[in-house]
Amino acid sequence: MERQILSTNLKALTLNLDQSTYGVFAEIGGGQEVSRSFFQAGGASGTIAKTISAYDKQYSDVLYSNQQISKRYVSCQRLEEMLRCEYDQLVGVLQGKREKPTRFFVFADTVSTINYRKDNISHGWIGCRFQLEQNDEPNEVIIHVELHERDNLLQQNTLGIVGVNLIYACYFHHDRPNTFLQSLMDNLSPDRLDITMIRMNGPQLAYVDNRLLAVQLVKNGMTSAIMFDRYGMVQEPEDMLYKKNVLAFRGSFRPITYAGFDILKSSYAIFKRDEDYDKSNTLSFCEITLHNLLSQEEDDIDERDFLDRVDLLNGMGQNVMVSGFREFYKLVAYFSGFRINKLRIVIGVDTLEKVFDKTYYSNLKGGMLEAFGKLFPDNMKMYVYPAIDGKSGKIKHSGDISLPEDSAYLYKHLISARKILDIKNINEKHLSIFSPMVLDKIKNKDNSWEKLVPVYVAESIKSKKLFGYND
Repeated sequence: MERQILSTNLKALTLNLDQSTYGVFAEIGGGQEVSRSFFQAGGASGTIAKTISAYDKQYSDVLYSNQQISKRYVSCQRLEEMLRCEYDQLVGVLQGKREKPTRFFVFADTVSTINYRKDNISHGWIGCRFQLEQNDEPNEVIIHVELHERDNLLQQNTLGIVGVNLIYACYFHHDRPNTFLQSLMDNLSPDRLDITMIRMNGPQLAYVDNRLLAVQLVKNGMTSAIMFDRYGMVQEPEDMLYKKNVLAFRGSFRPITYAGFDILKSSYAIFKRDEDYDKSNTLSFCEITLHNLLSQEEDDIDERDFLDRVDLLNGMGQNVMVSGFREFYKLVAYFSGFRINKLRIVIGVDTLEKVFDKTYYSNLKGGMLEAFGKLFPDNMKMYVYPAIDGKSGKIKHSGDISLPEDSAYLYKHLISARKILDIKNINEKHLSIFSPMVLDKIKNKDNSWEKLVPVYVAESIKSKKLFGYND
């Protein structure tokens, strides 16, 4: 059945009239738009125990800072401390002292809305810690939002709506994760904000896999990409990428083979030769496009298959990214929106040839030139992995691709400017290994597939019976 979308005012009123929900609103940075929505709806005395806005940084430090958390005021760590402090105080003051059965909650946000110069990044952390049953341990939901409107009042209005949506979803959609996600955008258009990260945990939310939830953000069009660190934890892109050097390699990784591992190792070796290379400041990503995850039959995500791929890549120490970008210039433009240092995109030589196909850029007014302006900013280089030429049987490098004359001049410029570099120190015996080949061998119970993937991958596939393996 199609879900009925309630107005923001009706959601707030519904919670106000539910005498069991009672809590605190702590809002920093964008005004007190969420609590105001509850006051304006009527009956707020049945819901609001306290509202607070520790807008001054020194007050915020006194209330919410400790030596273990980040000094950044708009950060996940600051939000978590706000939720913890306010919840502990709420329960400490009111536990057992209310006549009615009570489910306590704390809503908090720390936000940087657009400044008067309009030159800052508008974003914020928003969270809710809440009980679903009286006296239970609390659950917690945290999201990160990027605000796109170029007006402070409009951004405040957006924050008010998404805050009400979050509290309402915590109480009415906690048992349906995808409905929970979609409801966060109720009464909001996608051009007003992105939700770039979500994390749910707690006794009644233990069934939720936050990795699958994050992928649904991309599938629902609520953000362009999501990221997992090498431990499989969902991370907010800005926090993960801030002032980092980034290496990104697109693939299906179903499964990752010796060829894929060689691509990662050999491309990283080139990156390490940069004079300002710093291992602690460099991240490599295995990027999977949403199109690669969708089942062709049902246009839906094969959740188990996706988690298997992430587990294997994490087991090999890799960060993972899932995006909705088909074209590489959109992937680069996405990274360029963050404050990163250097960017390197790894690509196969056959795919490089397709990058110069003009038909992919027919929707751009500036055509290929506009796309390549986005594809090759100053901090970006492309590493090209060779392939075996199907006709000659020889190894094919970037200098061997065939291009139309008008594209060839652009290509020569990129080569001479060292924006396109060949990956040379490769293991040639791996060039003929492809993931579909491994899958076919697994399906046909041809054990020779085990020699085509790293030992860790082979052992994992057999022990966990991944990708249809059955001994």
